[in-house]
Amino acid sequence: MHLSRFPRVFLAHLPTPLERMDRLSEALGIDLWIKRDDCTGMSTGGNKTRKLEFLFGEALDQGADMVMTQGATQSNHARQTAAFAARLGLKCHVLLEDRTSYNNANYNNNGNVLLDHLHGATTEKFPGGHDMPAEMERAAQKKRDDGHTVYVIPGGGSNPTGALGYVNCALELVCQANNANLKIDRVVHATGSSGTQAGLVTGLCAMNTGIPVLGIGTRAPQPKQEQMVYDLACKTAEKLGCPGVVQREDVMANTDYVGEGYGLPTESGIEAIRMFAELEGILLDPVYSAKGAAGLIDLARKGTFKDERVVFLHTGGSVGLFGYDFAFDHADRWVNL
Repeated sequence: MHLSRFPRVFLAHLPTPLERMDRLSEALGIDLWIKRDDCTGMSTGGNKTRKLEFLFGEALDQGADMVMTQGATQSNHARQTAAFAARLGLKCHVLLEDRTSYNNANYNNNGNVLLDHLHGATTEKFPGGHDMPAEMERAAQKKRDDGHTVYVIPGGGSNPTGALGYVNCALELVCQANNANLKIDRVVHATGSSGTQAGLVTGLCAMNTGIPVLGIGTRAPQPKQEQMVYDLACKTAEKLGCPGVVQREDVMANTDYVGEGYGLPTESGIEAIRMFAELEGILLDPVYSAKGAAGLIDLARKGTFKDERVVFLHTGGSVGLFGYDFAFDHADRWVNL
């Protein structure tokens, strides 16, 4: 897998740390490690930064002067895309879809939305249920008619080009494990638009590591989630020149922790946020990483990971906490001395 064949901009802070979480390991009774992809840099970092290195490399290679993407209101992907565009001197336009119907000032203007605008991106807001790829193509054509060369990035940066970022992460993770003489039994992470899991699975399978990846779903039902990941993994393998390296059984997703829907906090997710913050000083976000961690915690308590060394891939997103302050009850934390 010679990734240098593909255009890329080198802006991420890599490699990200691979660390043992001692207090959470003790609390859950497993050997738990964390891959800190919340530390990739570019506007507080997150998993999209790895994808965007290859996506912006391709955009520049095609002579783009503007990028366009779409996501939910509190999209981590939109924020990181806007940061890349600012760093590289490209214009950025983002289409945001209201997938929660929250009428809350912080949710609609703080967190990722605030940073989108600070990075100079322009935004449009759409009600939930829109065909966002079609809306984005219409918006892109309008910008092209105005004379811009527009590079369109799919939601989450999840296409074969973006997935190369997590093929690279798989290489990085295995190298770290080998250098530390660390046997990894499983990788667990939050999975949504599918690019992170597809890239990881493709990379790990291509290297014949035998390390399974479990995606904890944040939106789609299990059959749809697994099919999206498998389809993208197959396309990514073809792009790399190793078609057929990923088999259907290599793709596993558990969607029991979505709750009432995408972007809607869950009790188990809030518990996960508190546990990671209070035991390890690590921040999660309610939309993705907390639901991934909630699945990890529950499955650990049920004995799923008995005698395994598990790596939790932290996909970032803590900026989103500032848009979800209403989900936390702080009353029991105030004391009078």
